[in-house]
Order: sequence, then structure tokens, then C-alpha cells
Amino acid sequence: MLLSLLDLAALLFFFFCWIGYSLFARKRARTTHCLSSILCSLRIDWFTTVMHKENQVADASLIGNVERTVTFFASSTILVLAGVITVLAHADEVVLVLNEIPMSPDTSSILVQFKLSVLAIIFIYAFFKFTWSIRQFGFVSVLLGASVEYHQGNKPEEERRRFAMHAAKVLDQSGHEYNKGLRTYYFALAYLSWFLHPVILIASSAVVVAVLYRREYRSRVLRELLATKGYVPGKK
Repeated sequence: MLLSLLDLAALLFFFFCWIGYSLFARKRARTTHCLSSILCSLRIDWFTTVMHKENQVADASLIGNVERTVTFFASSTILVLAGVITVLAHADEVVLVLNEIPMSPDTSSILVQFKLSVLAIIFIYAFFKFTWSIRQFGFVSVLLGASVEYHQGNKPEEERRRFAMHAAKVLDQSGHEYNKGLRTYYFALAYLSWFLHPVILIASSAVVVAVLYRREYRSRVLRELLATKGYVPGKK
């Protein structure tokens, strides 16, 4: 077999942590205050304010800054993929290095190539998430430009509110895709520990879940963001 039972268990646990936490975070955000929920509320407030402003230059600049950050990660992902493919072509040399590490079990060139191939797929997924986020931020820029008509055309308040709500949701979806790309980087770092030992992969995956959970639901910045809306952490 290509993978030992321990390797297979570690890989399955890794994907269980990644996919399981993603589903958990999406479902829990609907019932519990977290970074995703409070940012969605603040984005709605932002676009509601935009609907009554004559000049959106500052708002466009803010969207552009975030878009450039996402573009940086997308470009970096391409460089990482290039590095992984380069290492994939020199798997035999990687085997020699890994077999020199005391804690690392004996490995083979085929197993190293398999691990590197999965790592490449992980970063390809991250690239798609980042580029989709970039496109959605572009859509937000279009909506921001269209919002001028609602102010200059003296549109009814109900139309402004509806436009602001849907525009904020597009912006929120852009942020979610960006967050998924960043989360992929977190788990990719945990995945690298598989090259050392499958037990370390299991431990690293659990640590990443703990770190993500703490930052999403128990961080100090969350408490401060909730305070801006008068919310008490842990209560809906």
C-alpha cells in the first residue's frame, strides 16, 4: 500500500478538521456572534452610509486596499505552486533529506510525490478562492459606482436600503472567499508536518482548528468589534 494505516488516518483527520471546521463555522455564524457575523453587520452599516454620501472616493480606496491584499495572496500562491512543482521533480533528493531526520519514518519517492501532489492541489484550491474573491471585490466596485445614482437621483429610502443590503452581501461574500483562502494557508502549514511524521500532522491539524476557533469566537478583537454595536460576547 502507498499509505500506511497511520498515514491514512492522519490524512483523513486532516481533511476532517479542515472541512468539518469550515462547515461548523458557517453554521455557527448564524446563531452566535463571531467575526463573520459582526463584520457582515458592519458592512451593511457601511453601505447604508454610502447611499447618503455625495463622494465615494474614500470608500473606493478602502475596497481597493483590500483587493490589493487579496491579489498579493493570489500571486504568492502561484509562486508557492511553482516551488511545489519544482520540488516534485526532485522527489528523490527530498527522500534523502527526510530519511536523515531522526523522528521521520522511512519514506519512498512515490510517497513523497503523492504528498507533494496533494499539497499542490491544496494551493490550487487557495488560488481559486483568492481569484474569485478578487472578482467579487470588482463587483463591489461596480456597485459602489452605481450607488451615486441613488443619491443624485433622489431615490426613495426603501430603494436605497434594498440596494445597500444587497451590495453589502456581495461585499460580505467577497470577504468570505478571502477568508477561505487564508484558512487554506493555515491548514497547508499543518499539512507540511506530514513530511515529518503522521502523528505530527494530527497534532498540527488540531492546533490549527483551536487557533482558528479562538480567533473567530474568543479573540480580543471580536470583543472590541462587538462593543461597537453594543453587543455582549456569547449572547445573541
